[in-house]
Amino acid sequence: MSTQLENTILNANNFRQVVEGRRSIRGFLDKEIPQSDLEELFQLAQWSPSNCNTQPWKVAVVSGQRCRDLGSKISEAMMLGDIQMDFPYDGVYEGDYKTRQHQAAADLYSAMGITREDKAGRGEAFMRNFDFFGAPHVAFFFLPEGFGIREAADLGMFAQTFMLTLTAHGLGSCPQTALSFQPHIVRKELGLSEDNKLLFGISFGYPDSTSPANNCATDREDCDKVVSFF
Repeated sequence: MSTQLENTILNANNFRQVVEGRRSIRGFLDKEIPQSDLEELFQLAQWSPSNCNTQPWKVAVVSGQRCRDLGSKISEAMMLGDIQMDFPYDGVYEGDYKTRQHQAAADLYSAMGITREDKAGRGEAFMRNFDFFGAPHVAFFFLPEGFGIREAADLGMFAQTFMLTLTAHGLGSCPQTALSFQPHIVRKELGLSEDNKLLFGISFGYPDSTSPANNCATDREDCDKVVSFF
């Protein structure tokens, strides 16, 4: 076997480990990523594809105590029902999509030891979204005003590249549409203009191996259920 082919197989295996190793992390160590490393991680994500190479994304990264303070303000607003989303959140899941949604919730709550009847426990688990699961970093992903579904797809590809980059460096992340519920607070606290429209957020940092939530692993459908070859 040629050295080139051996290297190709090694790279493919490494990539497979990264893709299969990425999962939503909901428990983090109180350990910040150095600023120089943060910049390198996002620079790698910049190689994501986009329509006509427009790169239609804006990202605000919040770290350390400022992250904790922002989480407290978002949590307070959430408790008061102060929800003002930039993009509609009106999807209704039916059939296989609803089944997968329910199974994912069951897997998570089971890993956390929360029963179906424990409504208070489920509520507390949900509210942890707004403190970023204790992560030392959170990134908010914006689209410039006037952009729509095509540019949102580009932003999604950028976010996926970023999360795979984190996984490849031994870090963890959790993408959260729930972090789009209070864009007015995020903009105010970070001094951002109104033409930055918040689509979602990602909490990230070093995974806490002792966190029960991090034992949750969701399944994926077989390829033949979602892909057709012609």
